[in-house]
Amino acid sequence: MEGYVKKFKSFLILILVFLIIYFLQFNFFTWFNIRGIMPNLFIVFALLVGIFIGQKVGIAVGLFVGIIVDIVIGKQIGFTGIALGVVGYVGELLDKNFDKNNLITLLAMVAIVTFGYEIIQMLYSIVRYGLNFNIFIYLVMIIVEVFFNVLLTIIFYPLIKKIGHYFEEIFKVKRVLTRYY
Repeated sequence: MEGYVKKFKSFLILILVFLIIYFLQFNFFTWFNIRGIMPNLFIVFALLVGIFIGQKVGIAVGLFVGIIVDIVIGKQIGFTGIALGVVGYVGELLDKNFDKNNLITLLAMVAIVTFGYEIIQMLYSIVRYGLNFNIFIYLVMIIVEVFFNVLLTIIFYPLIKKIGHYFEEIFKVKRVLTRYY
């Protein structure tokens, strides 16, 4: 019974974190940006959920957050959810192959995933809407966004690590190979 209470409590924490990120993304960073370029904290959120909780919850959170973002922005519903769901899935894959406790590794994960997400969004816009981009300007925008995401990850790293390990204790099953003892 205690395990269910902890999981419920952790889902409430996830909802609270989402609301804080939502406020920052759509209110605070609309005022504080560099020439209209803002960080995309939803990418970092979906990635960290995938890393610390697992791919099922990472995919679900990514889909949910992406659909909310699509509704708020008013564009076609679905693609952002799918893309953020993939980010949550990639988070679990990165967790299996890299050490999330190392700040440099975590920053590299955030940078690579942010860059990949934005490239996929750009390609989707080109294919779906036939938009023409100045690739150089768009790459500069992506690099500034990556810088923002990495900077915010550095600032919030102690909190990310503390909350992440709390979620990991609740959601991830530790398997011990007893045959080697």
